[in-house]
Amino acid sequence: MTVFGLPLIDWLVILVYLVGITIIGVWAARRVKSSTSFFISDRKFGKLMMMFFNFGTGTHSDQAVSVAAKTYHAGASGIWYQWLWLFCTPLYWIIAPMFRRMRAVTTSDYFEARFDKSTAVLFAVVAVMNLTINIGVMLKGSSAMIEAVSGGAIDPTYAIVAMTIMFLIYGVAGGLSAAIVTDFIQGLLTIVLSFLILPFALWKVGGMAGLRETIHDPHMFSLVAPGEITAFFIAIVTLNALVGYGTQPHTMGLCAAGRTEMEARVGMTCGMFIKRFCTVAWVLTGLCAVALYMSQELADVDHVYGLMARDLLPQIAPGLVGLFIASMLAAVMSSCDAFMVACSALFTENVYRKLIVRNAPDRHYMLVGRLASVMIVLAGIVFAFSLESVVTGLEIFWKVAAMMGLAFWVGLFWRRTTTAGVWVGTLAGFATFLFTSNISVLGHQLWDFNASFADKLPDFMLWEGELYLPWQMIFYLITGLAAIIITSLLTPRTPREQLDRFYACLRTPIGPDEPETEPFTLPAGVDPAPRRVWFDFLDLEIPRISMVGWAGLVGASVAVAALIAVVYWIFSLGT
Repeated sequence: MTVFGLPLIDWLVILVYLVGITIIGVWAARRVKSSTSFFISDRKFGKLMMMFFNFGTGTHSDQAVSVAAKTYHAGASGIWYQWLWLFCTPLYWIIAPMFRRMRAVTTSDYFEARFDKSTAVLFAVVAVMNLTINIGVMLKGSSAMIEAVSGGAIDPTYAIVAMTIMFLIYGVAGGLSAAIVTDFIQGLLTIVLSFLILPFALWKVGGMAGLRETIHDPHMFSLVAPGEITAFFIAIVTLNALVGYGTQPHTMGLCAAGRTEMEARVGMTCGMFIKRFCTVAWVLTGLCAVALYMSQELADVDHVYGLMARDLLPQIAPGLVGLFIASMLAAVMSSCDAFMVACSALFTENVYRKLIVRNAPDRHYMLVGRLASVMIVLAGIVFAFSLESVVTGLEIFWKVAAMMGLAFWVGLFWRRTTTAGVWVGTLAGFATFLFTSNISVLGHQLWDFNASFADKLPDFMLWEGELYLPWQMIFYLITGLAAIIITSLLTPRTPREQLDRFYACLRTPIGPDEPETEPFTLPAGVDPAPRRVWFDFLDLEIPRISMVGWAGLVGASVAVAALIAVVYWIFSLGT
């Protein structure tokens, strides 16, 4: 007996997961004692919880959808639609303690401490837009997977609404604490999602040798191939990802919820390495889909991953499709809950508390944060329904994520950066991004750069008659960087006292059981650590890396190189 295209045993598995994870999330709400604990937890989580929190938040089912869909068209090089952060991974070991030392609730606190309140509000607005897009992309990808698995019996609209209700229940109740606790379980299920189909798919196509016999184009097995995803594409998209990572709004929570800096280092670096392994499974599954469906014309490549589950898992054992859907729901809910809390923190702490209602009771701000969570998720749903495809949505997210990244990094390492530089650089970057895009609202075309200028550009800047994605990134990154530097040099300096306090906090390690303080404020009795920088000229403030930092950086770099070597070996099998 089937209901909405699925046997009852599968629905039972899904129901057990949904009820169980909601109960656990609501139970975690007992940790919430104040607005700070709602937004950033109590900063008491250990390495294992932080590792799965980073993995669960950074990994969601739309990524499996986008990698499999891109692989279906471009081959193994589609892996870079998630591996674009691969070369950033060793740097997480250095970045994570820096965020923990900020002693902040949101990244907007960074902009206020480094510049002023206006840049904090600017970041909050851009960040809410960023996460709203991200939530929309996740819901779009997950609904496409559910529609494919059910053979179209489950309407994607109902799927999006159901997923949203579930993570709203525990996310609104328990904030970041609920997100971290539930992400431990959901992280395990995300690993199941990534590898559940692969062994059966490889068996069906005859392993790597069978794939090569079926897929005759050797470029489909190359990580860097002629066409769209070249070495140039990988280099520029990776640079853009690194620029944007510092200002991804949930990064503060990913680093600052642990007990110490070591929890932040291990949690972020190891959690993201688990994701890199899962990405290999997604791209192999996408290649298997090429072999299985190459004789068919797929109506929507976003359905590739779900189709594989529908066609293969019922042949193995009953309930596996239900486990697959439960794992997929875990992957999207583990990210949406953290993104939702980060968004509500930005709005409540950096817009509402500072500009609208300044001295209300703490309970008032908790209520506003919960209401903001609901409104932000609703905006994400609207964006999900407007998306052309998951891949398109992912590319939009990459671009918006980088808009304030330049201001973040330049302001961090160059004392001469000014408030005016942040504003002009960010607006110039946005203007360049919009100018080089195709803009439409509710189906009405407002601007199409390619229609006006593509025929005037040299061929190496084009892909399939449109501006090549890496060149668009180069345009807005160069424009934004130049605007920041020139404007900062022409405008008054940030007061020295403000900068000294800012950098003193950043270079002072977190002590054991350190009490909670205001953002960028050292606890009473704690003296700032001595200043140790690489270069003491040109207003540069680039701190020296500690022995622990070097050890982790080198170790993670070796792990990245080893992973790339293993993946190259996998794709050489069957030759």
